[in-house]
Amino acid sequence: MIQKLFSYLIPIKIFKKKSARSKTIEVTWANGELVLDSENTNYSYGSLQRILRYGLRNIGYDTILKMDHILVLGVAGGSVIKTLVDEIDYKGKITGVEIDSEMIQIANQYFNLNKIEQLELIIDDAFEFVLKTKDQYDLIIIDIFEDIKMPNFLFERFFSERVCSLLKDDGFVLFNTMILDEAHNVRNRKYISEINTTLFSSKMLPRIEVHNELIIIKKVA
Repeated sequence: MIQKLFSYLIPIKIFKKKSARSKTIEVTWANGELVLDSENTNYSYGSLQRILRYGLRNIGYDTILKMDHILVLGVAGGSVIKTLVDEIDYKGKITGVEIDSEMIQIANQYFNLNKIEQLELIIDDAFEFVLKTKDQYDLIIIDIFEDIKMPNFLFERFFSERVCSLLKDDGFVLFNTMILDEAHNVRNRKYISEINTTLFSSKMLPRIEVHNELIIIKKVA
């Protein structure tokens, strides 16, 4: 494809749409791959895929292959789902929760998410879904942004405790956060400090991208 070849020289935008939640959604050929961006940040593939792949590698691909059910809160273009299926060869069930139905249409059209048989996509608010679900999960990936903003509820103690309560024994939470100023550093440290250390261990991974910090929580009891 000529656009793919030229994208090694210059990014080529092939789709752009206004979005109520993300301001603008763009699909672009960049360095030979399709990426999904909002107005001010990468949403899927590109740098975001590298970040979440780094988190999954830290948990361990062998560990992930033994899991039965993974929950993804914030699907966007589905790059972390593609990493799980195409790169790790994960065969278990994946439930993806995305609030923006327009985003899912784009993910299906350009990134073929609807062709992943083990994936169940649910259009819902992550907060509402976490309150309602009766399932338990081996891994919960939280990757929720509205452009460069993260909803406040993600850092509230009630939500984090509810998410952790959905983990099976030895289950993990992989939480992608954005750090733009010192207040965000304080927010992340507070979040970590509120985790129940009797039941869970937690760590922040060294950053591989300037503005993203990954938090990993493991259920130990």
